[in-house]
Amino acid sequence: MAVTQPAPTAATTAHEGILRRQALRESAARTYARSLPIVPVRARGLTIEGADGRRYLDCLSGAGTLALGHNHPVVLEAVRKVLDSGAPLHVLDLATPVKDAFTTELFATLPPALAADARIQFCGPAGTDAVEAALKLVRTATGRTGMLAFTGAYHGMTAGALDVSGGATDTRVTRLPFPSDYRCPFGVGGDRGAELAARWTESLLDDPKSGTPSPAGMILEPVQGEGGVVPAPDAWLRRMRALTEARSIPLIADEVQTGVGRTGAFWAVGHSGVVPDVMVMSKAIGGSLPLAVVVYRSALDAWPPGAHAGTFRGNQLAMAAGAATLAFVRENRLAERASALGARMLARLQGLAASHPCVGDARGRGLMIGVELVDPDTPSAGSSAPAPAPGLAAAVRDACLRRGLIVELGGRQSAVVRLLPPLTLTDEQAEAVLDRFADALAAAERAVGDPPARAAGAAPPRAR
Repeated sequence: MAVTQPAPTAATTAHEGILRRQALRESAARTYARSLPIVPVRARGLTIEGADGRRYLDCLSGAGTLALGHNHPVVLEAVRKVLDSGAPLHVLDLATPVKDAFTTELFATLPPALAADARIQFCGPAGTDAVEAALKLVRTATGRTGMLAFTGAYHGMTAGALDVSGGATDTRVTRLPFPSDYRCPFGVGGDRGAELAARWTESLLDDPKSGTPSPAGMILEPVQGEGGVVPAPDAWLRRMRALTEARSIPLIADEVQTGVGRTGAFWAVGHSGVVPDVMVMSKAIGGSLPLAVVVYRSALDAWPPGAHAGTFRGNQLAMAAGAATLAFVRENRLAERASALGARMLARLQGLAASHPCVGDARGRGLMIGVELVDPDTPSAGSSAPAPAPGLAAAVRDACLRRGLIVELGGRQSAVVRLLPPLTLTDEQAEAVLDRFADALAAAERAVGDPPARAAGAAPPRAR
């Protein structure tokens, strides 16, 4: 008996037409659009509505950009206020009341020891440009060229930012081991693994035969995001600060994704009490609009006028939205809220391992969470943990989308399912997210033997 398919609606036809035209017109480098075939038309808070009428819970949040979710009232009000005031929207790097208010609010959130002696450089609108500025800054200030960076890192898509990311081969960059409990580069994990990673770094810096000349700086993420949500141990991070400070090596903290309360502290370096010499910031500081800055100790302010410039450094709407976001997160203690709610979500995700052997590890800090999926029967080369299961991870992501939940992948072989919900997430919404994820995980496990499920997946998206 033939099955009659329902007639397509006007909304469905429009949705499919937009996706078809995107595939024909846009470049092969597009990423999120490949794994998330949706056409957002409205959004509020955690929820996105597509052109086909479907609703989704958004746990991607613009790759961590939307600290307050979509179209938060305080952000919309801040933007409307600037638009209604008649203020110029494009001002290069000139001083404006909006810029002054943003800078004042931003400095109020910084580690006090940095805020008391800080300078700020407004960069191009993407975090990768702020990374470029930070590298240029420390090279100018020290007169040196080499950099220290870490395995698993991700700092952006421009040439210099890629050079200090995990997969690069620039000979000026010395790659150091980043500690990980689950996939420890030394095979031991825990405090012992972090200690060995620190000793490795100290040995390279102090051994004249190591081939590592005194570098211009060290750049790290307090929690590696695209690398699979790998938090830096607090003691190890303090050790990196001590090592660099003793050797006059500027320490750069890339807080592009971890900042503005995401990890349970306003800035993720706050967990360890570390005060870096340079902080790179973007994503959430613009309140959903493009904005990127570098904040650094005044002693490093040695570059000449025009050493790092850009046409779109003066985004007034982003500064207004960003100031409103920073103030709302601070005044409503959303970092503390992220810490408590994130811990509860993580505990439930860790509990899935008992009935789902494919859950190798669930980890994170605050509302920056990753679930690494593995093949429990296949050993991993160079690690005591099982082999990553990228096909299963892609199947889980797709099953989540069918259930109205948006997540994305990262980590080794894109086998880590990442959750970056807005900091305004309610308890009820958190339960709905976890219920849909657990159901999608079970469905993907049942289907994983199918060749399409094994083959599903794409390279991890990179947004910066």
